[in-house]
Amino acid sequence: MPWSNQNGGGGPWGGGGGNQGPWGQGPNRPRGKGGPPDLEEIIRRGQDQLKNVVPGGFNGGVFAIVGLLIVGFILINSIYTVQPDERGVEMRFGKPKDEISMPGLHYHFWPFETVEFVKITEQQQNIGGRGSGQSNSGLMLTGDQNIVNVQFSVLFSVTDPKAYLFNVENPSDTLQRVAESAMREVVGRRPAQDIFRDNRQAIAADVKSTIQATMDTYGAGVSVNTVAIEDAAPPREVADAFDEVQRAEQDEDRFVEEANQYANQVLGKARGQGAQIREEAAAYKGRVVKEAQGEAQRFISVYDEYSKAPDVTRKRLYLETMQGVLGKSKKVIIDEKNGQGVLPYLPLNEIGRPAQSGAAAQSGAAQ
Repeated sequence: MPWSNQNGGGGPWGGGGGNQGPWGQGPNRPRGKGGPPDLEEIIRRGQDQLKNVVPGGFNGGVFAIVGLLIVGFILINSIYTVQPDERGVEMRFGKPKDEISMPGLHYHFWPFETVEFVKITEQQQNIGGRGSGQSNSGLMLTGDQNIVNVQFSVLFSVTDPKAYLFNVENPSDTLQRVAESAMREVVGRRPAQDIFRDNRQAIAADVKSTIQATMDTYGAGVSVNTVAIEDAAPPREVADAFDEVQRAEQDEDRFVEEANQYANQVLGKARGQGAQIREEAAAYKGRVVKEAQGEAQRFISVYDEYSKAPDVTRKRLYLETMQGVLGKSKKVIIDEKNGQGVLPYLPLNEIGRPAQSGAAAQSGAAQ
């Protein structure tokens, strides 16, 4: 060694030669009052004390201690506690028992019997979101050939712990796959507008019934309480184009609404005019009918009087008719017998005109 010749053949700390160690003392240094105790001596003293404590000496007591330790270990593993939100299913040689362990302290024969715990409180399974573990699990194809990203959650509780543990290999994963498949089926039968805003409640109800029916077929012992659609949006790659389509649809709805308002306005005005015309026609009809009925009644009355005295009635009618006709005439008729001595060139037709013109002038001056 490189330090073999240093300090008279000592070690690297410059101390020992021969059988001495690196700290200047040999391995076979005699034990004295000033040296550390030897390991063998400590073990021997412990054995002596143990012989005094354990009945039958050390050789017989060690087996008793080992037996007590084994019994204590078995007891510790045989006693278990079921929490209030759990149920326990005991298994004997891997086969589940019929009874279910309720909350509290229980005992089973370990290691021949084991126990599995199942939470019975309501649990949540997220699908399509961050908690699902798959970024594309929410992408679905709608009935009108649109792609939407649906994020929803399923709230469920365990109703049969034994079926939940042993009828399905992985209940949580099975529920997630069933829920995703049910949502794809329901969304695939409907247009994108339903999942976006129009009919989410109906979609969630259909998905819930489908999930429950499928899990009952599997005998999973699960009760689906609620299916909540948290978000539904187009994929980020086509979000801008989808927004354009949405704006175009909104403009279309606005134009249609404005057209409907204009149509209602014009139609209401036309209906009002039609109602007015009908009312006027009905009034005219009523007036004409009443006048005709009055004329007919007057004619009947005259006819009745004529039938009583035809000559008198005929003469009266003649006189009244001639009075009505000649009263409106501008001509002056003079009887030949009674009109002798009247100048033939007298402008009898103009006799009434000056009086009319004078009356008109007086009325204009008064105004």
